[in-house]
Amino acid sequence: MTHLVVLGLDSRDDAERVVQLTEDLAKQQLLQREDAAIAYKDAKGKVRIEQTMSLTGPAAASGALWGTVIGLIFMNPIAGLAVGAATGAMAGKLTDVGINDDLIKQVGAQLQDGKAAVFLLARSATVDRVVDALKPYSPTIIQTNLTKEREDELVQALQS
Repeated sequence: MTHLVVLGLDSRDDAERVVQLTEDLAKQQLLQREDAAIAYKDAKGKVRIEQTMSLTGPAAASGALWGTVIGLIFMNPIAGLAVGAATGAMAGKLTDVGINDDLIKQVGAQLQDGKAAVFLLARSATVDRVVDALKPYSPTIIQTNLTKEREDELVQALQS
């Protein structure tokens, strides 16, 4: 089962460091991260979102492959490649997997100026090691899909 945890942080820089930290933890097999995103307000108060999972690139590559195959069948591989890549890119933009975009926008709109939120979607984690790695950033738990008991344990672990 995947778990969503939304962490409040003091700055966009801290949020970027935490996302990088989760990538490092994943490389160490301490965290199986499905997706991550950052929300923050810019200097004009507009919510900005940075997502780590890009579907457009892989979908465009897949579309280009199939477009080339179709183009070869109709003796025009270049046109097939272009149409396939465009179709794949469009499909990638329309596919919503991972963290719900509406949730990211909703939480982002509630952020105070200068603050940021990190959204982590993880399948599993070595909780004690991940919590220890996150502690220096003093994150606050904004939202989770954990049980109330597990959420309370996480809050306590991050505060101690």
